[in-house]
Amino acid sequence: MTLLQVVLILLVLSILPLLWVAGRARFKYRGTRVVTCPETDSPAAVRVDLARIMASSSIGEPDLRLAACSRWPEQKQCGQTCLAQVEEAPAECVVRTMLVEWYRAAWCELCGKAIGEIHWLEHKPALLTPDRKTVEWEDISPEQIGQVMDTHQRVCWRCHLSNSMRERFPGFQGERAPTSTS
Repeated sequence: MTLLQVVLILLVLSILPLLWVAGRARFKYRGTRVVTCPETDSPAAVRVDLARIMASSSIGEPDLRLAACSRWPEQKQCGQTCLAQVEEAPAECVVRTMLVEWYRAAWCELCGKAIGEIHWLEHKPALLTPDRKTVEWEDISPEQIGQVMDTHQRVCWRCHLSNSMRERFPGFQGERAPTSTS
């Protein structure tokens, strides 16, 4: 083994722990989060600056800063005091975590069957609006999630698909879910 190979191996081995710490920080703080804006006391969708958090975590304490906020660009110069909520409960304010918890042990409002485990890449559960139309989560902005959870019902993918087809194609005779008596 040459001296250059030994030096390269030692360099790689010395960088691995830094990459591990940076990767863990990225995993912990990735994703859109919903926080309560301290200035307006209303929900705001935020994303943490992952590049900054990864760099700062690998050399010491993580330095949280926002990369995006639903209140920007108007309030871009705010004090970012909402980050205390992210530090306090990093997983609980992630949109996906909020939705998983909301659907946990839930039943479809239309067919009455258990929704079960959520598959985010296929057959995602949907929502039933107060006027009995189904919508997907992609149609809801993150800062509206709390309000939507209060006013909409949970619906399984199958019922959402049937409902959507009937709305788009009035003659469609697909499976009609029984109306719930709740």
